[in-house]
Amino acid sequence: MMYGAGGNSLGFTAVFEPIVDEFGWSHTQISFAASLRGLERGLLAPVAGFLSDRWGPNKVVFGGLILCSIGMILLSMVSSLTMFFISFILIGIGVSATATPLLMVVVLNWFPQKGGLAMGIAASGVAFGGLLLPIITSFIDSFGWRQAILIIGAGFLVFPLPLSFLLRKNTKKNTYLSNTEKSILSSDEVPTKKVVKESKNFEVKDAMTDRVFWIIAMAFFCQVLGLSGVITHIMPFFSSIGMDRVSSSLIAGALPLATVFGRVGFGWLMDRTNQKRLAILSFILNSLGLLILAFLLPNQTMLIVLFIIIYGVGWGGSVVLLPGLLNSYFGIKRLGTIIGFCGFFTMLGFIIGAPLTGWIFDNWGSYQPAWFVLACLLGIATFFFVVLRNTPNFIVKSA
Repeated sequence: MMYGAGGNSLGFTAVFEPIVDEFGWSHTQISFAASLRGLERGLLAPVAGFLSDRWGPNKVVFGGLILCSIGMILLSMVSSLTMFFISFILIGIGVSATATPLLMVVVLNWFPQKGGLAMGIAASGVAFGGLLLPIITSFIDSFGWRQAILIIGAGFLVFPLPLSFLLRKNTKKNTYLSNTEKSILSSDEVPTKKVVKESKNFEVKDAMTDRVFWIIAMAFFCQVLGLSGVITHIMPFFSSIGMDRVSSSLIAGALPLATVFGRVGFGWLMDRTNQKRLAILSFILNSLGLLILAFLLPNQTMLIVLFIIIYGVGWGGSVVLLPGLLNSYFGIKRLGTIIGFCGFFTMLGFIIGAPLTGWIFDNWGSYQPAWFVLACLLGIATFFFVVLRNTPNFIVKSA
């Protein structure tokens, strides 16, 4: 997740301006091409989830990484907008097979008792991908964007590909238990009471006819809409207000690093409190972060730091909340497929967000209106969670 995020999703913002300078394409055109990753991921997410449930995650992720590598290498050789689009289609297919929510299913499968915290720690790999942004920017400025993209594409075969062989389903129940549970199972005494989680294992068709599924899908559609605009345009935005590329790359790299606090913190809280309330808090932080971005100036260091912290924590929380909420409402049995279908709708936000942000800039010459629009949409998404019924709670039952 660290390499995929740094080399692909987060790293694209560093190559945005060099491509504009070479080809003269508009921000809207380039953003639309980048959003094709979301289109392919959305269309293929249900397929990837189904295959992961049936074949195991290692085979699906292996194929996805191969396609990511081919797409990145092709991107380094583009000479036309059509070829540019094709390369992103290949990348999008690969991304759909290596998406974070699907990998979180693996984590939940192995760590059912502390799933929130485990997901938070594992998902921090994406956040650490921000460490690669200054390196990628330095490569682009020193050797050109084509050479940098070629190296990143080849790197998919060297670094993450061997790790895919280690991914597998947990076929043994209760592999990782708390110390208390271990002592109970090893004891000859029969406990009088036990704590269990009130949950059901839904089939896919039952989950998709439940109102909760659609509320979650629409809420995260709005959240990803804003996220797509931010991660694609963060460096062009800071350049548009007069900041140099080195400083912009450091901010773009610091933002995903700040999500570590949201990923781990919200993951830890998910095991202890109501997930619906956590979702509301996460989305409020996302919306506030965008409003801060709308008023930023390059010399307002404290406001920039505040944006990184608030938006980063909110973004990180949303990463673990999507699989966590779906697991709480619908169970682990078909979670990969259910997340895949939810991803089909939420990735529509990724498709729309970056081109919408670029179109607003092309027409108004400023990113400020875009940040206001995206913040309002996140406010609507927050309301979706207000009307959502509570997640199943922990209850005490007699043994």
